[in-house]
Amino acid sequence: MLILTAWSLRSQHKKSSASTLPISDDEQSNGTAAISYDEERRNELFLKDQIPWYIAYGGYAAVAAVSIGTVPQIFPQLKWYQILVAYIVAPILAFCNAYGTGLTDWSLVTTYGKLAIFAFGAWTGASHGGVLAGLAACGVMMSIVSTAADLMQDFKTGYLTLASPRSMFISQVIGTAMGCVIAPCVFWLFYKAFDNIGISGSEYPAPNAAIFRSMAILGVDGFSSLPKNCLTLCYIFFVGAIVVNLIRDLVPKKVSNFIPIPMAMAIPFYIGSYFAIDMFIGTVILFVWQKLDRAKSETFAPAVASGLICGDGLWVLPQSVLALAKVKPPICMKFLSRGMNDKVDAFITTLS
Repeated sequence: MLILTAWSLRSQHKKSSASTLPISDDEQSNGTAAISYDEERRNELFLKDQIPWYIAYGGYAAVAAVSIGTVPQIFPQLKWYQILVAYIVAPILAFCNAYGTGLTDWSLVTTYGKLAIFAFGAWTGASHGGVLAGLAACGVMMSIVSTAADLMQDFKTGYLTLASPRSMFISQVIGTAMGCVIAPCVFWLFYKAFDNIGISGSEYPAPNAAIFRSMAILGVDGFSSLPKNCLTLCYIFFVGAIVVNLIRDLVPKKVSNFIPIPMAMAIPFYIGSYFAIDMFIGTVILFVWQKLDRAKSETFAPAVASGLICGDGLWVLPQSVLALAKVKPPICMKFLSRGMNDKVDAFITTLS
């Protein structure tokens, strides 16, 4: 991404510095198209409120100084000079991520975080707490890189809606400051409300946490920490995913619709099988809706999906409060196999 970004900027610089001779009065002939009034207005407003360079550099230096002083106190395994190196390298990765997010609308912040896990975990070593140091460095790196991409997206929105970039930047600073208070409170709420949070098979298994921890262990101990035949299975399914994607791209669309997507198949392995059941029910509802009224389904499906996601996410807060208050549900449901159900019935019979 860094090489592609540098090449793209070089090409744009060449185009902007190249002079063209006006052959005729036709605007298209000399390679310059007329800018619409809306576009000219957007450019004017967006460039009017510039953020001074000394605020950007000074603010970054101040945040880096605070992190260098405080993060090693929270995570002693991570030294101050490692935080300094992270803040020196992070702007390059942040620029690449912001540029890539602008082109694809897909942030690769977790990828750069994984690079930090491997680099800082191996640097610290297993005997000096490399696993925890790698995870802490990942958190620092992801915070820097993701903030840059989020700010770039906000600037894009501000450009399209004729908003001031300075106002967008100030709003981002206020939101980040609020997040520094709200995020620990939400974590504390979860940690106190649910005793089994982060445990596999529980209501909140935190699959990403297990994945990142495994990567940190891998970065410190190497391939020897992996289970037997783990790499072999990884190689087989890696090649298999490429072959399936290649087939999907080569066959006609009416055939590719019936070929599963490897990424979608991989998600239940991380999160759990219940996620596949939810996806299946939602897909069936959307499929029936498209058959009944395709126009309305394409128009309102994103709104319905957003409402379901927001509703499910917001319900966690009252659920946590009820759990902290030790409120027990009046009815409890559980699905058992036929054999286990017979055993439960037999046990209840003995009690009666």
